[in-house]
Amino acid sequence: MTASALLNDLKARKFKPVYLFHGEEAYYIDLFSDYIEKNLLSDAEKGFNQTVFYGRDVDMMTVLNSAKRYPMMSEFQLVLIKEAQDMKWGKDTDDKKSQDPLLAYLERPLASTILVFCYKHDKFDKRRKSYKAFEKAGVAFESASIYDNKVPGWVEDYVREKAYRMNPRASAMIADYLGTDLSKISNELDKLMLNIPKGNEITAEDVQDNIGISKEYNVFELQTALAKRNVIKASQIITYFASNPKSNPIQLIIGALNTWFTRILKFHYITDKSQQNVAKVLSVNPYFVKDFEMAAKNYELGKVFDIISLLREYDLKTKGVDSTGNTDNGELMKELVYKIIH
Repeated sequence: MTASALLNDLKARKFKPVYLFHGEEAYYIDLFSDYIEKNLLSDAEKGFNQTVFYGRDVDMMTVLNSAKRYPMMSEFQLVLIKEAQDMKWGKDTDDKKSQDPLLAYLERPLASTILVFCYKHDKFDKRRKSYKAFEKAGVAFESASIYDNKVPGWVEDYVREKAYRMNPRASAMIADYLGTDLSKISNELDKLMLNIPKGNEITAEDVQDNIGISKEYNVFELQTALAKRNVIKASQIITYFASNPKSNPIQLIIGALNTWFTRILKFHYITDKSQQNVAKVLSVNPYFVKDFEMAAKNYELGKVFDIISLLREYDLKTKGVDSTGNTDNGELMKELVYKIIH
């Protein structure tokens, strides 16, 4: 089941008796569990029929005993376990003499109880019998980490659902600046949309003005300067980064450049260089294809291989490998950009 399909079911009050939300990305786990917690019961019903546990403070038998109760003056009761990864999950065996009580409950869950486990920052082991039982009795949804090249599309979909439009440059800027933490991205987008009339297109200028990204000195502008081999502009940006290391961590910059030059490498090998095909192969918006055409002209194939090796070398140096320790990250960035361009 997709995230949108699951959310639609919840909004339509098509509830299952058990839910397991798990995975490395907390965003969807919080989204679904918060929706159930806020909307399953009325305020009047919650006093007697809503129980919230935290994994570190509860054992499985206490959870299941709560789940086996019947609701009072309500169609449902909710038993919600947050941080369920901190619980002890038992033996997970169906041996008749020592059957796991969770497995026993999942075989015959109480229809009037909505039992929700939020297993965050990690995958639930799908080899466990209980995982298959969750799937059979209700919903087991994995909230997987998103790949960095999928973030711009996710951003555009998110604002579209809220009746806005997102300029491709703006979505790419957000992806470069905020990374892959969907909770952080959604929070920043929500704040951004408060300042923009509904239905409007969100531009790169809006992102810069509202999310605290410098208009001239950001990773996106650095990539543009490097694509043009503009030594002066690239040096100015790196100098700014060096003077603001907390806002511009070198690891984030190297990661963004590695992704960018890897796409330039792929561009060199593409035979069909039509805009739509390049965009598909590189997983970018067609808007950016011209940028990769320019970068590929300025960096021949052999040079791109050398640059990717440099990025790996300097990433290790920031972690203390093959480094004297006498050069700070600002100086490392300056060295790296000089070597990339020359």
